[in-house]
Amino acid sequence: MLFSIITVCFNSEKTIERTIKSVLGQKFKDFEYLIIDGDSKDRTMEIVRQYEPLFEGKMKWISEQDHGIYDAMNKGIEMASGELIGIVNSDDYYEQDALEQIAKAYPGDEYCVIYGMLRKVINGKEVMVYLKNHDFLDEDMIAHPSCFVSAKVYEKYGRYSLKYAYSADYEFMLRIKRHAEVKFIAVYHIISNFSLDGASGSVKAYRDTLRLKNEYHLIGKKEYRMKMIKSWIALKIKRT
Repeated sequence: MLFSIITVCFNSEKTIERTIKSVLGQKFKDFEYLIIDGDSKDRTMEIVRQYEPLFEGKMKWISEQDHGIYDAMNKGIEMASGELIGIVNSDDYYEQDALEQIAKAYPGDEYCVIYGMLRKVINGKEVMVYLKNHDFLDEDMIAHPSCFVSAKVYEKYGRYSLKYAYSADYEFMLRIKRHAEVKFIAVYHIISNFSLDGASGSVKAYRDTLRLKNEYHLIGKKEYRMKMIKSWIALKIKRT
């Protein structure tokens, strides 16, 4: 089987080398690596080109303007030719046996999501290791950097909605979980490392997720309004 690994990046010269190395160093070698750059103005693409020969034809990349991170992810999915697609962004990185662990758990089904444990990191130090189970997806998102989705799922149920600037991955999982034929499989092994310095920790991201939960009727209108007001106040305080 073939994995398609996608890395989305923009002006990521400080972190992308670690991400690239984590893909290059995988024990499981049957993969292609797709780097989707948003027309970086720093040394990001210089670093990508430096490592390209080491992948011996397995790496492909594009560098052009996009409409945000999820538009870039969709471009990568369009380019992918593997059975399972994983997305590891430029400030995150895989464990050396990540693909090996996912391959062991892959049942060969056309419609599946395999996800593993995530290590959260701040300034290179571990702060938390966790696995959020898909049975509680209505409450919180499973760890996207540790997720691998079969290509058939994207083909049948669509890709990431550009309606949500921060939570489109969560919306995608909620959307496909409504279909019984899509199997969610948990792997109790650390798959990826996630930097807490990314965009998904912001107040804006929190408000984006609240809007999503409201539209999917996962929270009541009263709770939605109260949390939006509180987050608006927090945003105002942050700006002062």
